[in-house]
Formats: sequence, structure tokens, C-alpha cells
Amino acid sequence: MKRTDFASALHRYFRDYLINERGCSQRTIETYRYAFIQFIDFMENSQRIRPEKIELKHITHKNIQSFLLWLEYERKVSPATRNQRLAAFKCFATFLKYDLPECIDDVIQIQNIRMKKSLTKEITYVKPEGIKMLLSQIDRTTQGGKRDFAMFTLLYATGIRVSELIKIRGRDVSMSAPKHIVIHGKGNKIRHVPIVQQLSSVLGDYLKETGSMLPQNLDKPIFVNHSDEMFTRQGINHLLSKYVKMARKVDSSLIPDSCSPHKIRHSTAMAMVENGTDLIIIRDFLGHSSVQTTNPKLKQILN
Repeated sequence: MKRTDFASALHRYFRDYLINERGCSQRTIETYRYAFIQFIDFMENSQRIRPEKIELKHITHKNIQSFLLWLEYERKVSPATRNQRLAAFKCFATFLKYDLPECIDDVIQIQNIRMKKSLTKEITYVKPEGIKMLLSQIDRTTQGGKRDFAMFTLLYATGIRVSELIKIRGRDVSMSAPKHIVIHGKGNKIRHVPIVQQLSSVLGDYLKETGSMLPQNLDKPIFVNHSDEMFTRQGINHLLSKYVKMARKVDSSLIPDSCSPHKIRHSTAMAMVENGTDLIIIRDFLGHSSVQTTNPKLKQILN
């Protein structure tokens, strides 16, 4: 069967453009891939165009708008999910602008589709005393407990993302002055995060005990699961949920019920705000491209 121009463009978009030109993370690529899976479903079931018959001429402002409405009213997706799907097509439109300039008219119309505004949820976070109580639930007499204590202490002290935490290798850590960790962030961006005093001894002891800084272990993740493999995001979430349940039994007022690793990141940022840290410094520390402010604190801690 002959491949359509849409199928060919989509192949180049995922296999080359997103990876090599945009440097997108695997998570972003998977999100974009699902957007196109849903679009193909929409075209087949709503527009009666079979997947193998979809062509670039169908990637129009009208069809994308109809697809977004279908997502909202048929699939009942949230504004945030709707905007994620639109972002995938805006990115695809940018790709087409340079790869197939003859599509420029449709490209511009798609890029002009507006994101849907949604109510900004109030940021929830854990105050320092809550973090202290949360960490105190970890049994540091066991090997797993020592790992978890070092892992969640690092997560709070640095404010890094879970996706960044699980990728830290021995060679990324420098315990010589100036002590720091090389973080591999979104879009393959690298930043250096300082190892603050409260983290230094905890992390140093852990690395020494696990041998993570030995030459033969430098390319291995410093935190591994019970199978001696790199953690998944779900694995970290599971561990944190366990300690959250324990902490809430002690004092539920200090720990929100839905305390995720990302809320730990919020907590780091808010602690820095409370200490009077400049927002530009917070932006760079957390690896953001921008900082939005509200009155008087952060309006949004970006993903």
C-alpha cells in the first residue's frame, strides 16, 4: 500500500524532528503520539475517513477545530488535555512550515488557534515542618530506607523533577567543591544544581555506602529499585504515597492528602520564596524557561 503524504510527514515528525530538532523528552513524544492517535480516531469515526486515507489536505484549521470540539464534548477531556492535543498539532504545523512550505496557509491558520483558558488552581505545597515529618517516617535502619531518605531529601533540597531524579548517575555527582549535581532536564537541557549543606552529608553517606562513585558504577543510576533497575516515575510515586499515608496518621494538617513528587517541587519553590529568594534565581534553579508571579507569591510553578 502506498504511503500517504500525511503518513510520510508524520513519520519524519516523530522519528527525526521531535528528537533531533526539538530535543523533546520521551514523555512529550508519547503525549504528542497519543494526540495523533485520537485525531486518527476522530477522522475515522466522525469524518468517515479511514486512517490509510488521511492526507495532509485534511490537516486544516477546520478539521483541527472540529477535533478539539470532539475531544471536549465527546471525550469529555479537560481544558488542559485539550491544550496538550493542540500543542502537538501546533508543533506539527511548525514542522510542516519548513518541511513542506507549500502547506504554509494551513500551517498559519493552525498556529493561530488559541489555547483554551482554564481556572488556575491554587498551588498546594508542604511546609518545611511537614517535609521534616514526612522524612521522619522513613526507617533509616534498612537499606531501602536509607535509599528513600537520601532520595526524598535530594528531591526537596534541589526541587528537581522525578524524571530528572531517576536519571542521575554517579558521574553526574561531584562531592568536591563546589559540590553539585549535573541535571539532565527537559529538552536535553543540562543545568548544575548545588548540593546544599542539608543534603551534603545525607547524599555523601549514601553514595559511599552504595559505591555509586566507584569507576565501575559511574554510568549507573544512583537510585535503583528492588530489582536493581532504574526507578520509574510510578515507582517513586508509590514510595512517596506510602510515606504520605504514614505521615498523615501522625498529623494530617501538615501533609496534603494528594502529596505527589511534583508537590515536593512546589514546596521547594515556596520555601525559596518565603526565604526571599529572587524569582529569577528560582527559575534557573528549577530549570524553568520563565517565571510567572502573582500577588504576592508564585502564580504557577511550571512543569
